[in-house]
Formats: sequence, C-alpha cells, structure tokens
Amino acid sequence: MADFETPELFKHIHVPKPVPGSMESSGPFIAKPDHQEALGFPHELVDNWEEKAVEEMGNTLQKYRGLRVFLDSCVKCGACTDKCHYYLGSADPKNMPVGRQDLLRSVYRKYHTPAGKFLSKLGLEWLIGAKSMTREVLDDWYNYYHQCSECRRCSVYCPYGIDTAEITMAARDIMDKIGHGQKYNNEIIGKVFKIGNNLGLPEPALADTLEGLEEDIEDETGVKVELPLDREGCEILLVTPSADFFAEPHVDGLMGYAKVFHEAGVTWTLSSKASEAANFGMFIGSYENMRKISLRIREAAIDLGVKRIVFGECGHAWRVAYSFLNTLAGPFDFLDQNYPIPQHICEFTHDLIQKDKLKFDPSENDWMTLTFHDSCNVARASRMGDKPGGQFTIPRDIIKKVCNNYVDMAADTIGEGTYCCGGGGGLLTDDLMAVRVKGAMPRMTALTNVVLEDGVTHMAAICAICKSQFSKVLPYYNMGMDMIVSVHQLVSNALILTGQNSEDENEAETAKESE
Repeated sequence: MADFETPELFKHIHVPKPVPGSMESSGPFIAKPDHQEALGFPHELVDNWEEKAVEEMGNTLQKYRGLRVFLDSCVKCGACTDKCHYYLGSADPKNMPVGRQDLLRSVYRKYHTPAGKFLSKLGLEWLIGAKSMTREVLDDWYNYYHQCSECRRCSVYCPYGIDTAEITMAARDIMDKIGHGQKYNNEIIGKVFKIGNNLGLPEPALADTLEGLEEDIEDETGVKVELPLDREGCEILLVTPSADFFAEPHVDGLMGYAKVFHEAGVTWTLSSKASEAANFGMFIGSYENMRKISLRIREAAIDLGVKRIVFGECGHAWRVAYSFLNTLAGPFDFLDQNYPIPQHICEFTHDLIQKDKLKFDPSENDWMTLTFHDSCNVARASRMGDKPGGQFTIPRDIIKKVCNNYVDMAADTIGEGTYCCGGGGGLLTDDLMAVRVKGAMPRMTALTNVVLEDGVTHMAAICAICKSQFSKVLPYYNMGMDMIVSVHQLVSNALILTGQNSEDENEAETAKESE
C-alpha cells in the first residue's frame, strides 16, 4: 500500500524510544510562484532569505508577544515529550513538542535575546543552544513544522502552557514570507480567493450538487426539502466546509443540516461567495489571509440580508469562527443579537432537541454501534453552548438521542486530552501520507480497543478534515474506510420529517417506479 511502515498497535498506547532522523525528509511539495503570489508572498526563496527570516521573526515577536513568552518559558521538564501523536507514531525526537519548538527557539536565542547577541560575538552562542539561520535549519523547519497538526494537545499537559501550535504557525508564516511556502495550503487558500471554496467548485457546480441532494431527500422521504443557494432575505446563512458538497460521509451530513432546518421551519441559504467554512490561513499562521477569508463570510451575510450565521461540521473552521471571527471580520451588529454569533450546527440541533421540536426513530441507526472522536480544534480551542465542556457533551447528547448503541473510547484519549486524527493543520495531502498514518496511531489504538471490546462498528466526527483523514488511514490499520460517519448523517437517518413517507410507502413507491 505504501513505502513506509504502519506503526504496530498495542493494547495501550506505546511510547517509543527515540529514533533520531526517522522522519527526516525534504517535506511536502513547495508552493509554486502562482500559489505564493495569490497570497501576497514572494514567488520563490528570496536572495537574502537568511536575513529576511531573522527580520520576519523579529516582526512576529513584536506583533504576538505571547510567542516570546512561549520561546522563553520552556525549562525542558519533559512533560510534553510523549503527548504528541507524531512522536508516538514516528519516534523521531524532533517530533517531541519540545524538540519541534527548539528548531525555532535556537534561532530566536541567537538573534533576539541579549544573551544570544552577546555570546555570538564571542562564538559561544552554543552555550545557550543558539544557532545561526542556515539552509540546514530551514530544511528542518520546513520538514518538521509540517509534521505538526497544531492540535495543541501538548499545551494541555505543559505546566507553563506553551502553545506549540503558535510556534508552528509562526514558523510557517516566516517561511511563506521568505518565499518557501507549502503547495497544499497555499494553493487551497488561492482557490478560496478566486472561486470561494477549497475545492474550487464554481457556482453552477454547487447549484447542480444541491439540486441533486434535494432530489435524493425527496426520493427517500417523500418530502421536498430545499437546499437554497444565494437566496436573499433568509434567516440563516449556513457556512460549511466544501467537502460537504463533494463526498461521503460529508454530503450525508449536509443532508442532515437541511432536514433539521426544514423541520425547524427556518429559512436558510448557502452562499456561492462564502461556500467554504474552512480557513487555511490559520494553518499557515497568516492572520492577513485569515482575515481575507473571514471577510467573505461577512460580505455574504450582508449581501444576502441574513439574521444569523451557522457553521457546519468543521473543526478548525469552528475554532476560527469561535475564537477569531469577530476580531477578524466584526462587528456583527447587523445580525440578530438574540442568537449566538456565530452558532455551530450542533448547538442549533441540540437546542431543538432540548425543546422537543424534533422527532427521531433511533432504531434507524441500530445497525451501527457508535463511538465519537473529539476533534482537536473543537476540543481545545472552542466551546459550544453556555456551559464549560459543552463542546464535549453537546455532540454526544445528539448522538445518544438518535442512536441506541454508543460507547466512548478510553477517557484519556477523548475530551480535552483527545488525540488528533493525524491529518489536521494543513497536512491532509498525499505527499505527507507517512506522517498522516503514523500520526493517526494513538487514535487508531483507542478505536481498535472499543472495536474489539465493545463491538463498535462506526466512529462519528464533526470535522471535515477528520472525516477525510480517517477515510484514508483506517485501511492502513485494517479497518474499513466507511467506519467514519458525520454526526448529522446520524441525525438525518433518524429524523422523522413532518409528512414523511413510511417505510412501506417508500417500498411501494419504489416498486411502482420499477414497473
């Protein structure tokens, strides 16, 4: 299947002995000039890149003072060493969070600390672990900072709260600004600017897809459920990952959103201008590009005259929406202030469930025994509802309402300490397949245990990247790619629409059509 070894699974997550250089490589594909240009970056590595990198690091330290704190605070206590899924799966010590941080910290210490500047004059900077900005260092940055999914798990266990994700974002931003960006992330951001979504789906293709889904729902239920596009004057603008228009299990979740909106009796629309919830500007640490993507959502909401914005199932999109949207693209004083701004689709559905406004037949999901994967950006960088921990309880409450068979994975592998899927942070590209498979090992261990011990057949998630990643890596661990499902796919299966055909009526209609 691949030219790398899939990690062996043990009963408990195995902490390997360090194997230096085990993940040393040239890294993912380099961005082409047009990918860089679209984002306002140099076309290729600039002539004086060493000096430029040091200068950009200084600019970044001035803008984000927390970065300096993270670089200065580490005492090498070792609390983070076994917390990164990429280290657990690869054994490369540079994938220990502290090892990855030190790639940037060593250059920082030489050029941006008093001790480093003084000792450098004496040729003694090595005493404080300081290094010059060299090609070897840049190559390490490019390789290992693209073996971090910015999941922030290590930060949960760091006694000083050092956020490795922020260090990774800073390093990627510096590399972009000296002309050494990653193809996958930058190409996708360019598609959003040009067309409106990560997949590059133009408005006619979106309209055709939505029309087909309307037909599918009507064939299934006998109820006409609309999936509107660019309809003005609706109450809700749904902003969802473009994967929801494209493939299973994502598209099944989109059908679930539509059914929920229909049964709730609200008017809603999608936007061809803002047909993407994802914001890869966060992955590359570029707040300028994060803002440009976020402003498309604001502009679409104003143009369409909506009162509310609801986000679909996407992990990092919800992190950006929850933590950054008002700062990047606010204020949203033109929206209805009686509702959360923004709101997650799970919050919307959960509220209807709490008010007993939706009817379900959970037996429709009885052929599955479910577990739930807490996506890292939802778990560690956001909240849902009005209580702490709502991002953990709300999705599970929904699943338990629409399914009769549910089992959680081991407590230390979910919730705030959840393991990443292994493909987040801009790593969901085939040229990083070895990284993705190895990084998935801890989650695959926890999943395998509940499969063997509790008969779990499927795992639900509320993140487009998680769903795509698991579809690809599950077979490497001898599990089916269709084990991963959307939470609103489960909702769709169980939801009883007003006027919906019974199963007997559907069978009769099918028989009539076949005559």
